[in-house]
Amino acid sequence: MKPLAIAGLALVALLLFGAMSLVSTNNAIITLDAQADQMTGQVNTALQRRLDLIPNLVETVKGYAVHEQETLTAVIAARASATQVKLDASTMTDPNKLAQFNQAQGQLSAALGKLMVVSEQYPNLKADKHFVELMTQLEGTENRIKIERDNYNKAATALNIKIRTFPGSLVNALMANINKREVFQSEEAAKTAPKVSFGAEKKP
Repeated sequence: MKPLAIAGLALVALLLFGAMSLVSTNNAIITLDAQADQMTGQVNTALQRRLDLIPNLVETVKGYAVHEQETLTAVIAARASATQVKLDASTMTDPNKLAQFNQAQGQLSAALGKLMVVSEQYPNLKADKHFVELMTQLEGTENRIKIERDNYNKAATALNIKIRTFPGSLVNALMANINKREVFQSEEAAKTAPKVSFGAEKKP
């Protein structure tokens, strides 16, 4: 075989290898992006479960802690605020939107923390079977939220590394055009220990 033909075949092989590498890297980026979207959806599912539990929890506490209207109202207001800030792909690529989302969720966590402090003052409430069941569900939901947030952070970090390192950065710029994902940070509002001022009159 002539040297020119050999060189031509080598060039074709090199181009094919390059094209296959580009496609493979592009597919890997798209897969990681889809996984991050899936993890976002699972975080949403866990958060929605918490939102669904809160009205029943508030109504149960209200039956015993009638003098804690301010705390109950704060939980309801925090829940309403949390429902206004949506979690989707646009949120997870915008640090400002994610900060707003985290703030709303942190305020809800802090309000729930105060509600738990209030519940400790009412032995009959703590013994209520429905309240105990709700608390068990809420605890499980909080654990699930943490797990799903951690899973999302791992998926988002894997994607971010892929699109910011070579050759992924080049392929992403040429083909995929996937934006960097933000990751969840700890909720600042939830770090503060709840302070509750109890009234002089309590109902057992």
